[in-house]
Amino acid sequence: MAGLNKVMLIGRLGKDPEVISFENGGKKMTVSLATGERYRDRNGQWQEQTEWHNIVAWGNLANDIDEKRRTYAKGDLLFIEGKIRTRQYQDAQGVTKYITEILAEKMNLISKSGQSSEGYQSGQGNQSYTQNTQQQSTAASAAQSNDESSSQGQSTQHSSSGNDDFSDKNEEDDLPF
Repeated sequence: MAGLNKVMLIGRLGKDPEVISFENGGKKMTVSLATGERYRDRNGQWQEQTEWHNIVAWGNLANDIDEKRRTYAKGDLLFIEGKIRTRQYQDAQGVTKYITEILAEKMNLISKSGQSSEGYQSGQGNQSYTQNTQQQSTAASAAQSNDESSSQGQSTQHSSSGNDDFSDKNEEDDLPF
C-alpha cells in the first residue's frame, strides 16, 4: 500500500529538549511543541485552540542537540518536519496505552523566545500576512505610478516589470476574454 506520512509544524517549545543516551551510544531527544489557531465561533467570538505535540528525534539530530550544536529552549519558535507515529506500551498495571508522536527529521529555529516572529505569535499569522501583502501592494502601486510619470517624456513606454514580452504593442492576442 502506497502512501505519504509527512508532518510540518510551526510552534513554540513547551519545555527545554531532553536527551536520553543509551548503552549502545544512541540518543533520543524528546520535547513538546504547541501549535495554535484562532477562529470565530458561531456567536462571532474569537476562540483560540492549542494542540500539543510530542516530538521525538533520534540519531544525528538528537546528537546535535545533546552536544549543543543546536540550542533550543522553552518558548522558541520552531519549524519541524517529520512523520507521525503511534506506538503502544503497557503501564505498571498492565493496561495497554497508545501515544502519538512526531518523529522529527528536520528542526529549524525561526526565532528565539522573546524575539519578534512576524505574526506567528498567538495565531496572528494570517493577519500579519494580510498586512504585509497590503503594504507590498501599496509600495508596488507607488513604484508603478512613479515609473509611469517619469516615462511620459520618453517616446516609448515600458511595462513596470521591465519585461518586453508584455509591453503594449497593439498586437491582437488569442485570449478568449
